[in-house]
Amino acid sequence: MRIHAFHHLYQQRLSLSTRVFNARGSKVERCQFCQVATKYCVCAHQPDIESDVAVMLIMSENEVFKPSNTGRLILDTIKEGYAFQWSRTEPDSEMLALLNDPQYQPVLVFPAEYADDQTRVISEDNEFFSGNKKPLIILLDGSWREARRIFRKSPYLDGLPIISIQPQAISQYVMRKSENEQHLSTAEVAILVLQQLGETKAGNVLDGWFRVFRETYLLSKTRLKPDLTRPELKRFLLENTHSDH
Repeated sequence: MRIHAFHHLYQQRLSLSTRVFNARGSKVERCQFCQVATKYCVCAHQPDIESDVAVMLIMSENEVFKPSNTGRLILDTIKEGYAFQWSRTEPDSEMLALLNDPQYQPVLVFPAEYADDQTRVISEDNEFFSGNKKPLIILLDGSWREARRIFRKSPYLDGLPIISIQPQAISQYVMRKSENEQHLSTAEVAILVLQQLGETKAGNVLDGWFRVFRETYLLSKTRLKPDLTRPELKRFLLENTHSDH
C-alpha cells in the first residue's frame, strides 16, 4: 500500500498528543492506516490509478483521529494529495506555499451561497481548468459546523475560486450522524467534484472505494448484522482488476 499525507499527518498528530483521543468505536482494534477493524483490513486493496488533479485536505481539530473520516479515502485514490491541520492563527507554511505555487490552480470546494463575492463561483469548470496549471482541489474536512468555521476564518482562502456541487441524492454516509441528510461526507463531495471536472475514472474508483470502506467499517458495529460475504469489496476488485497501474 502507499503511505500518503493523511497517514503522515495522523502520525505527526499522534506524536504530539498528550492524551488518547477516544472517538466513537474506539474499543475496536483498528488498522492504523485504513481505520477499520484489523481483521477486516482493506489496505492491500488500496486503489492504484493515475489522475490529472491534486487534492488538499484542510482538516479540523481531531478529524484526523476519527475512524469514520473519509478524507483518507480521497488520498488513497488521488496520488498527489496533501493534508494539513487547520490553524486559525498559524497556518502551515507548506500549505501556503502550495496555494501560491504557479504550477497549480487552487480551487475551493464549498457551497456557492456562502461566498460573499459570487464572481468567485466557477460556472464552467472544464473551461476554467483548460490552461496549463494543474487543478488543486481544496476540501475542508470536518463536520459541517467546523467546515464553515474554516471557511470564514481563513483569509488565505478568501480570494480562491469556488466549485459548488449540487448533490442529487441523499448521502450514503452512515458512519456518523449529521444534522442534515443532504450533507455529504468529504469523500462523497470529492466524487462529485472529480466527475464534474471530467476525472470520471478517478471519481468512479473513489466511489467504489468509499463503498468498500463503508461496508467494511460497519462490519465492526455489533448492533448490525454484518454481511461477511462483502459484496462491495468483491465488486470493487472485479471492476478494478484490469485498471491501469
